[in-house]
Amino acid sequence: MANPQQAVFLDGRYGIAGFDHTNPATWEPTMGELVTAGVKIIAPPIWMLLELDPAGEMVPSTYAKAAKSAGLDIITWTLERDGPLKNGGGWYHQTVASSINNDGDTMNVLDVLAKDVGVIGVFSDWPATTSYYANCMNLK
Repeated sequence: MANPQQAVFLDGRYGIAGFDHTNPATWEPTMGELVTAGVKIIAPPIWMLLELDPAGEMVPSTYAKAAKSAGLDIITWTLERDGPLKNGGGWYHQTVASSINNDGDTMNVLDVLAKDVGVIGVFSDWPATTSYYANCMNLK
C-alpha cells in the first residue's frame, strides 16, 4: 500500500488455517504491520471482538485490545444477522453464545462493542437498532 488516506482492512483471516483470533502469534500480518502499511481501520466480524470473562460477562477480546493498542479504529459486522437470539445466536455471536438467550442481548452486545471495545461503526441488517442505541447513548 502506498500512503492511503483511508484504508480499511476487512479481516477475513479467520478462514485461514492456523489463524486464531485469541493468539497474536498466528496473526499475519500483525496489527503493527497493518498500521505500518497504512491501514487505519480494521473490520472483523463481531465474534472476534468479544469474549467472556471468568464471571461470564462480555468483554473485549485479545484481538480487540491488540487492535486498539496498535492505534487502529474498528468497524464490525454484522449485528442482527443471526436472527432471534433465544438460542445463543449463531456464527456472529459464537464467542459469547453462552451469555446470550434473548433478543434484548443485541443491546448488550452493542453496548460492549461501543463502550468497551470502542468501535467507530457497526454494520447491521436493521440499522434502526444501532441508530436507537446511538441516540439513547447520545453517540454520533
